[in-house]
Amino acid sequence: MKIGIFDSGIGGLSVYHRARKTLPGADFIYYADEKNVPYGQKPPETVRGYLKDIFGFMLEKDVKAVVVACNTATSVLSKQFRESFSLPIIGMEPAVKKAADLYSAEKKTIVVAATPNTIKGDKLKRLVQRYSEDNDIVLLPMPHLVDFAEKGVFDGEQVREYIKNCLAEVDLSKIGTYVLGCTHFNYFKKIYTDILPHSVHYVDGNEGTVNQLIRVMKLDSFRQGEGKTEFYFSGRKIDAAEKEKIDNCLKLLDEVYNI
Repeated sequence: MKIGIFDSGIGGLSVYHRARKTLPGADFIYYADEKNVPYGQKPPETVRGYLKDIFGFMLEKDVKAVVVACNTATSVLSKQFRESFSLPIIGMEPAVKKAADLYSAEKKTIVVAATPNTIKGDKLKRLVQRYSEDNDIVLLPMPHLVDFAEKGVFDGEQVREYIKNCLAEVDLSKIGTYVLGCTHFNYFKKIYTDILPHSVHYVDGNEGTVNQLIRVMKLDSFRQGEGKTEFYFSGRKIDAAEKEKIDNCLKLLDEVYNI
């Protein structure tokens, strides 16, 4: 069983990281659209053009399903667009439902950090509307975190100041849950834990996305074994330096998910 996973860049590796650990017997194609990253501030029609090319690539590779490991890309996928491709498409969304289900009883603020396109998208608006009656939900656009991640800058004074400035108008003492609404944002968890109160919970959509993939494709039999992965950057196989970049990102994710 070959599964396609793609993102605008390296952010979706956090979804792949979860998928590989959950389904070690599956084969994966990981596609980072490095030529066009970031997606977060580009017109939806432009992003849909990128997605059309990526789905075409995935079909040529004979994948049986595609995981859209990008909240921004998922937010611009219309029903008509999905139906134009003859394979299951598993999207993702900021984990507002998970945050509300797990931590509403605390009566504290849920901060949803995401790219501008995700925040403006109907998908997130519907989620917020559904859960805002019983929760104080703050939407926090953080577009430049994607740029830092793609440059491999995961810590340092410049990144920390950027995150602090984004949070400047939020009462940190009232935050109960921080939703990582962009797959690139997972890399910065150490900084969040240094800046925000220690009691803050962190949630993302990775586990839910992989669980949905398993349900749709009935993949429980792939929880054992040793599958293979092919990595591509905008349609071409990665070189040695790019492989090192991916390996370093996956090592960092191992650390991040132990925080």
